[in-house]
Amino acid sequence: MKYYYLLLTISIFFISHELRSQDDMPDLNNMGDTFSICAIDMVTGEVGSAGASCVAGSIILSDVHPGRGVIHSQASYLSGNQTYARSLMNLGLSPQQIIDSVVAHDVQNNPTLRQYGIVDNVSGGRFASYTGVNCTDWKGHTNGLVYSIQGNILLGQRIIDSMKTRFLNTTGTLASRLMAALQGAKVIGADTRCNTRGTSSISSFLRIGKPTDPQGGPYFLDLNVNNTPTSRDPIDSLQVLYNRWIMTGVSSPSNTIPQAFSLYQNFPNPFNPSTTIRFDIAKLSDVKIIIYDIVGKEQQIIEQARFHPGTYTVNFDAGKLSSGVYYFKMFAKSNLEEFTETKKMLLIK
Repeated sequence: MKYYYLLLTISIFFISHELRSQDDMPDLNNMGDTFSICAIDMVTGEVGSAGASCVAGSIILSDVHPGRGVIHSQASYLSGNQTYARSLMNLGLSPQQIIDSVVAHDVQNNPTLRQYGIVDNVSGGRFASYTGVNCTDWKGHTNGLVYSIQGNILLGQRIIDSMKTRFLNTTGTLASRLMAALQGAKVIGADTRCNTRGTSSISSFLRIGKPTDPQGGPYFLDLNVNNTPTSRDPIDSLQVLYNRWIMTGVSSPSNTIPQAFSLYQNFPNPFNPSTTIRFDIAKLSDVKIIIYDIVGKEQQIIEQARFHPGTYTVNFDAGKLSSGVYYFKMFAKSNLEEFTETKKMLLIK
């Protein structure tokens, strides 16, 4: 056992010094993120990450380790600190050990500007948080057996208290509870820099990793609102994406993964006024299904989302269209291939 800890200490020493030499200057996108939550579900083994900021691209702070835990590195964010923390989780250290070490080995020797929240699913759930004394007020954190919530540049403590209350009092999946937590922070000026915009933040994200997901993704759920125009709250936009994901993110009852992309004939056909379209997705893909009239003019986009492998159905309501022949075309694009197929249907009123 002594030799194990000696080797572990030596490993941490060399990792920290290597990262310091590579990353002793601040990132160009150095950012002071605001409110976030990382959490686990001990029953399903899912790990989750959600947050928002009055800076574009807040998802950069999210580090999800399927089957293990989540690390949030925020406030004067530096990638070197996050990479170092990630390496320690990969070595099997506990959340508190990770925070102690990353604070001790801050790549700029100034951990008082940083904020961390870490959870893992070892031994019934472990958690740790850290808020540097020089983070911008209001700053603070709260945590429990399966979650850690942290924030800085906030309107006040009530923001993270509201997130905690929503998370603990919401039933259902981990994703639903994290989404509810973000809704608890949807207050004008929650990130005080966004007060003049009339929003809580500019960007937001929600991630869920299942135990079977690969390290680094793709994850079971990965939603990101990278930026929003003035007066539009990104948490509202994220909620829309989440609602769409709920409608489209359920695979076939048999849980079998299709071996190829397919678009099936709608049923019923002819129809009035609605019909169901079924399709197979073989690989994680961006999918769009469009309705065209007989001369090829686009009439309606009935689906546009990212789908995991599985079999799905979507309902098409043609209540506003007149009788006639129509076409529905499916476009699917994965990292490896593209798929398109068109079928004809008849609307009779």
